[in-house]
Parts: sequence; structure tokens; C-alpha cells
Amino acid sequence: MKLLERLKQLGPGIVTGAADDDPSGIATYSQAGAQFGSGLLWTMTLAYPLMVAVQLASARVGRVTGHGLANSLGKVMPRWLVMPLIGLLFVANTINIGADLAAMGDAVALVVGGWEHAYTIGFTILSLLLQLFLPYHRYVRILKWLTLILFAYIALLFMVKVDWSTALRGLVLPTIAGAGALTTIVAIFGTTISPYLFFWQAAQEVEEIDQAPQRKPLRDDGAQAAGALQRIRWDTVTGMAVSNVVALAIMVGTATTLHAAGKTDIQSAADAAAALRPVAGDLAFAIFSLGIIGTGLLAVPVLAGSSAYAVCEIGGWSASLEHRPARAKAFYLIIGLGMILGLAIDWSPINPMKALFWSAVINGVAAVPVLIGLMIVVSKRSIMGEFVASWPLRLFGWMATAVMAAAALAMCVSPS
Repeated sequence: MKLLERLKQLGPGIVTGAADDDPSGIATYSQAGAQFGSGLLWTMTLAYPLMVAVQLASARVGRVTGHGLANSLGKVMPRWLVMPLIGLLFVANTINIGADLAAMGDAVALVVGGWEHAYTIGFTILSLLLQLFLPYHRYVRILKWLTLILFAYIALLFMVKVDWSTALRGLVLPTIAGAGALTTIVAIFGTTISPYLFFWQAAQEVEEIDQAPQRKPLRDDGAQAAGALQRIRWDTVTGMAVSNVVALAIMVGTATTLHAAGKTDIQSAADAAAALRPVAGDLAFAIFSLGIIGTGLLAVPVLAGSSAYAVCEIGGWSASLEHRPARAKAFYLIIGLGMILGLAIDWSPINPMKALFWSAVINGVAAVPVLIGLMIVVSKRSIMGEFVASWPLRLFGWMATAVMAAAALAMCVSPS
């Protein structure tokens, strides 16, 4: 019974962690495994405590203040800096949306045949309609169930012969094989510690407050703090663990199959699925493709929603997935704009699969100023009151900021 109660407490953290393994993440992890084998598994060992700290800080901001992250950033950073950061978030998210939608369409076409663009349009319409007309309290249940699709990638490991000793070495012994590895490391951290995840989880904590009349921001009702912060810790630690285990499964699976077979040029998630077929068989191919579709359905609304929350918080407009479109016109307009522009990428000369990888690199660079602002926010009593972050949370949060800055700098100064 206790376990069932704990599972019921999973919400923003588990959805955020699952959305981290979107087709963009799958492409990045697949490329890392195919190109470098087990050599970059250590990045996930390093990333886990850092992403937990960052997402805990983001969730804490939403639950304590009752406002999203963009609102709080505006209190510690000048508007001329916050506005471009939000604009960059929208651009990066839109690229991700377009690439994810294209990857989903390609995955369906690989499995059942047909015209991939038609499937992409269908997924766009389905996702947009769900966001427009399904209230948050119902929509979030769908997102929670979609997280189960991630276990497909763990199942993949049982279908291939993994060299576990090599994998374990890769988990604990850092290696960097040239400038190409540096770029991939930035992409891994960019898709794992990504700005849209910060904004989304903070906003979902605000949505959770709005769903129950008895819930208040912790600054207004400190008596709720013990249970609320315990739930956030459990939810976030679990969600990030699921995210990392799945990422490791993808990297180990592609290292065992594609890297071992010399198939190192993987440009997309669908590319990885197609390459797996002759190496690991039809079942592995089908499972990998199913994962792309399921995680895309989960991640696209998170990407579009995080942009809309951030823009509306800065603009002072109503922002909630619980509201009908007539009550939150700007919010849903931004969601729709992101979806339509994302779909347009699929019809443009831009290679959406190439954009998929590089959007993760862009996120890795853009995350640094956002993380600096976040860590300042959770450390200020004028914003957080008595619920400023503990010193371990601040320590790991600043470590995440430093790691992201160092990885981005290393990529920029390294020879191509």
C-alpha cells in the first residue's frame, strides 16, 4: 500500500524526466553509443546528481513562490537579458518540436510504410488538439502513462549481448577522444540538463497548486512544506533516475550493436532504428521505433508548453493547461505557433534530423545563464523566504552550472 501511495505522488518530476528522453535525446544518445561505444557512458554518471539538483531547484521555485521560473528570473536579472533568453528558449524548443515530429513520422513510415509527412501532420494535429481541449488534470494522466514507453529501451538490452565489464568501465572512467567527442559531450549535457525542463517542472508545480484549493505556495503556508518538499524530492529523484537509466540503455544498446558493427554515422533516432534492424533483428527495430513515437508524443507538448509558460510569465498573461483557450489566448497561441513552425521545419530545406542534434548543443550553451539565474533565485530569502535551497542543493546546482559552462567552452575552443 505504501508503494502504491508513493507511485501516486509521481507527477511533474516523472513526466519531466521522461520528456528528457525525447527523440532529440534518443538521437544524441544513439550517436554517442554508435560513434564512441561505451566511452561516453561516464557522462550520465556525472549528469545524474547534477540534473537532480537543477530540477529540484526548479520545482522548489514553483512550489514555494506559486510562480514559474521566468517570473522569478525577472526578479534577479535585467529584462534585457531575460527576454533574449526566453526568445532563445522558444527558438530551441521549436527546432526540437519540428525535429521530434519529423522523427515520429519517419519512425511510423519505417514500421508500416507510407508517406512520412502525412504521419508528421497527423501527430501535430493530435498533439495540438489534446493541448487545446483536454484540461490539465486529465492531460497529465496521459503523460504519466506515456512514461511507461521508456521501458522499451531497457527491454532492448535483454535482446543483445552486452559486454557488461566494458560498460561498467565506461560508467566510471572518463575518456574524451578528440573534438568530436567534446561536441557530443556538450550535446549529451544539453539534452540532459536542458532549459525547457527547468521551465516545465516549475510551471507544473504551479499547476499542481492550482488543482487543489487547499494547496498554497509554501511562502503563504509553511505548514505544508514538509509533505510538499518530500513529495518533490521523491518525484524528482525517481524521474531523473528513470531518465538516466533509459539514456544509458540507449547508449549501451547502440554501442553493443551499431558501434560493434561499424555503423557509426547515426544522424537521427529513426536512423538508429533503421540501422538496428539488420544488426539486432526486427523485434529490436520495432521496439526502438515504438519508443521514438511514444516519447515524441510525451515530449512535444512539454516543449511547446514550456515555451508558452515562459513567454506568458514574462508578459503577465494567463498561462495554464487547465484553462480553456478563450481564457488563456496568448498561452495557446504560443503553443500553436511553436507547433506550426515546428511542422514547417519538416517541409523546409533544413534537415530536421541534423537540427535535432545541434539543438541539443544550443541548449547546452543557453542553459548556462539560465542556471546562474536559477541558483541566484533559490538562494535569495527575498524570493524564497525560509525555503531557500540547502547548501548541498546549492553546491550541486552550481556544479551543474560550472560543468555546462566548461563543456560549452571546451567545444568552442577545441579544433574542429
